[in-house]
Amino acid sequence: MNYIEFCAKIVPLEPGREILIAELSELGFESFVETDEGIEAYIQNTEFNPEAIKLLGVVNNPEFQVHYSTQLIEEQNWNETWEKSFNPINVENRCYVRAPFHDKIDNIEFDVIIDPKMSFGTGHHETTYLMLKHLMQMDLVSKNMLDMGCGTGVLAILAKMKNAQQVVAIDIDEWAYNNTVENVNNNNCNGIIVKLGGAELIGDLKFDTIVANINRNILLKDMPDYANAMAKGGEILLSGFFSSDTNTLVDAAGHLGLKLVDSETKNDWTLLHLIKE
Repeated sequence: MNYIEFCAKIVPLEPGREILIAELSELGFESFVETDEGIEAYIQNTEFNPEAIKLLGVVNNPEFQVHYSTQLIEEQNWNETWEKSFNPINVENRCYVRAPFHDKIDNIEFDVIIDPKMSFGTGHHETTYLMLKHLMQMDLVSKNMLDMGCGTGVLAILAKMKNAQQVVAIDIDEWAYNNTVENVNNNNCNGIIVKLGGAELIGDLKFDTIVANINRNILLKDMPDYANAMAKGGEILLSGFFSSDTNTLVDAAGHLGLKLVDSETKNDWTLLHLIKE
C-alpha cells in the first residue's frame, strides 16, 4: 500500500495547525506529525482526493496562509526513512516498544518488538501511547480481546503479553495485516488471530475487552458492532480522535449502553474508557 505525504506550512501556526489536522482527519488522513512550521500528514494513496484539499476551510480562510505540497511515499522508501529516525518508546517505565535492531533494556516488564513498515502504530503517536498506557492498567488475564484497526499489532501483542486468553486483531489494510502477522511472530505471541477486513468480521464473536484506535468517523460507524460484541461488564478503549470530538463519541456510546468510566487527553488527542452496562 502506497501513501501520500501531505506537508503544510501554516501562518499563524496556532490555531491553524489544530484546525487543519481536524479537517484532514475528516478526509481519512491516518497519521500526523507536527513540525516547526506546520504538519506532515499521511493517507492511503487510494483514499486521497486532491480536490478535497482545495476545499478545506482553513485553506480558504483569509485569516490563515497555508502552503502545502504532496508526494507519493512508496512502501520501501517509507520503511527506509523510518529506520533512520525511529527511536524506542518507553511507556510508563513498564512497556518498551523497540525495533528489531534496538537493544533490549533491563527491568522492563513488557518488551515489544515492532517493525512497522507502512503500518501506523509504533507508540510514537499520542493515541497509541495512551492505548498502551491504559492497557497496562487493565486486568486482561484469561480475557478475550479484540483489536480493531490493529495497524502494527502492538496493542494485540501487549494484551497477549498480559496473559489475555485469545486476541483477535483486525485491519482493513493488507499491508497492516501482513505487518501484524510478522510482528506477532517476532514476539512469539501464540493465540493472536489476525484477520484482513473490517467490522463485518466480528460476526457473532464476543469479547471481554475491545480496543479501537482508528478515527472519529469509523468509530461512529462501527460502534454498534463493537457494543454488540461486548459481554456485559466488558470494557472498550476508543481513541484516534481529537478532544473536540469527545462529546460526540460519548453520546453515541451512551445510546448503545456504554458508560464512560475514564478518559485521558495527550496533546489534544483523547482516549475514552467505557464499560457495557
